[in-house]
Formats: sequence, structure tokens, C-alpha cells
Amino acid sequence: MSTTLSLTTEQIGQRDAFVERMLKSTSGMFDIFTIYIGHKLGFYQALAQGEALTSVELAARTASHERYAREWLEQQTVAGILEVENHTGEATSRRFRLPAPHAEVLAEQDSLNYLAPLAQLAVGAVHPLAAVLEAYRSGGGVPFSAFGPDLREGQAGMNRAMFLQQLGQEWLPAIPDIHARLQADPPARIADFGCGAGWSSIGLAQAYPKVKVDGFDLDAPSIELAQANLRQANLNGRVKFHVRDAGDPTLSGHYDLVTAFECVHDMSDPVGALQTMRHLVNHTGTVIIVDERVSDTFTPTGNEVEWMMYGWSVLHCLPVGMADHPAAGTGTVMRTETLQRYAREAGFRDVEILPIENFFFRFYRLIA
Repeated sequence: MSTTLSLTTEQIGQRDAFVERMLKSTSGMFDIFTIYIGHKLGFYQALAQGEALTSVELAARTASHERYAREWLEQQTVAGILEVENHTGEATSRRFRLPAPHAEVLAEQDSLNYLAPLAQLAVGAVHPLAAVLEAYRSGGGVPFSAFGPDLREGQAGMNRAMFLQQLGQEWLPAIPDIHARLQADPPARIADFGCGAGWSSIGLAQAYPKVKVDGFDLDAPSIELAQANLRQANLNGRVKFHVRDAGDPTLSGHYDLVTAFECVHDMSDPVGALQTMRHLVNHTGTVIIVDERVSDTFTPTGNEVEWMMYGWSVLHCLPVGMADHPAAGTGTVMRTETLQRYAREAGFRDVEILPIENFFFRFYRLIA
């Protein structure tokens, strides 16, 4: 029996709208995965030079196979990402161009609008999908290492421009006492907790020429990536990266500033991590947490970013946070009250929400 016969006119309209949504979502999925191909194979970088290329020329410049390059070029054109100059010509003579506005988004890594790594991040998030499904059944978790290099590199690529261009130029200058201390003598010491690929540590050192930064992360491949990024930064030994537990008591009281960017919500034991941060700072030091700008309460529609944050949480952040037990089970959508509770349990007296405007992030100062 057709379910259409049992639906009201209003429900049929809702059904049809949902069908349309599913088709658009599938289109978006193909956008993400084909952008990933173009990003990884260097297709966008080759096309971003401004010259329209044939499939033969693109394949030659990127050491790829012409037939695959041709299919990708045509698909990207039909998807509205590329433009073609002579669509009626022979298949291998058609010339394809990447429009300048799209080139900024897909090929200019120094732009704050650069989003090609978002596709790589999405591919990484679904890499261990079978393991995620099993975690949903068992209540276990999936370790960060299982998500592979695409998750690690995609996240680094997404954060790079922000950390190099905004962290020390906009965000920290909005906190006058911290900004002043990082410029003063004796040189300030910073612990960058969960530093990942290191761009936050590098950005801090570039913005404040006197500071010394220690980046800590337990993921060895992330630290290898950070070391590679550091070699190109020429910071004269002022940044060091460590695959090390920052809870080592010998580090207690060593730092004027401890930072944690987008990582507390991923931790199985966020209270323990915050306790470690509290012990790392000296008696005048500060702990700054940067995490997602979600609403203070759950609503059926969420705020402007929660559609994305819940997506990351379902696929990645919650499974990672459940990998070790006992697990707090925070997930990406860590509301202010949740962090405040964690901070109180870790021994902090108060949590201040800093007046820094950002579409994705909320900035917290933890007061010991």
C-alpha cells in the first residue's frame, strides 16, 4: 500500500521537501569528496595559476592520469566549481578554469576563507566509520589515532590561517594584561596544551618575539607534523614540541600562560586535564580555553554553528572522548555550564567568558 494515500496534503509537502533535502545533501557529499580529490592531487593549485587547462595539461602538471583528470574536470564544471571555455570542443581540447573567488577558497592557504582542508577533515571523520558504529553499540570509543592522517592534516589546515593571523594579532591583544605580559621581560613561557600540528604554538611565537612556547600532545604523528611545520618557521629555538604528558610534576608552576585550543571537549578526563593546566601556571599565570561557540541550552534548531558541531560530535569528538574510561562523554557541543562545572571540579574559582567575537569559537579565562 502506498504511504502517499495515508498522508495529508501538508505531510506530502513535508515529505517532498525532505526528499529534496536528501538529494541536495547527496550533492554536497559529492562536492566534499571530489574537492578532497582535487585538494590531495594538487588539481586546484595547478588551476589556481590563472591559466585555463585541458585535461591533458592538468594531468601532466600533477602527475596524474588524463582520463581521470578529464572526468574530474567535467564533474567539477557540472557542479559549478569550475568553468569551461569551449564545451563543444573535443573532450581533450576543452579548457577548464578555476574562478578567482573559488581559487581563494580552494587554493590560497593563507586566506581566512581557505576551506579545502574542510573536505579532508570530513574524509578523516568518516574513515573509521565501522569502528564508530561498534562504539555506538558497545558504549566504547574510537581512539584519535584510528581517524588517520586526513583528520589530523585537515584540522591543521583549517586552523593554520587563524592561528597565524588572528591569535596574536586580534584574540590575545583583546586581553590587555596577557598581551602586555607576553611582550614583557623576563620572557613569558607558554604551554600549548593539545597543540596538534603546532600552528597555535608557532602563531604565538611569531606574534610575540620574546616568548618561549612548549607544545604538548600525546599523538606522536601530530607532533611529527608540528616539527615539520616548525622547521619552516625559523623561530630560533623558541618553540619546542613534546610527545609528553604535561601532568609531569616537574613542570608545575613553569608557565605564565597555558592555552588549550579546541581540545577540552575531546578529552575523556577533562577535569584531570584542567587540573594539570592549573598546576602548570605560576602564581600570576593564566589559563585560556578556546572551544566551540554553542548555545547555553539545547534547542530543536540549535544556533548558527550547532548543525556542524553536532556532526563532528556524532562522527568523531564523542567517540574519541569515549576511548578511555572512565569517560566524561562531553562531545563537541560543550556548553558554558559544562566547562564551568569541569573547571570548579578541577579547583578553579571562576570562569570568565572573554569579550572576543568569533563565529565559531568562545574564549574562556579560568581563574585559579
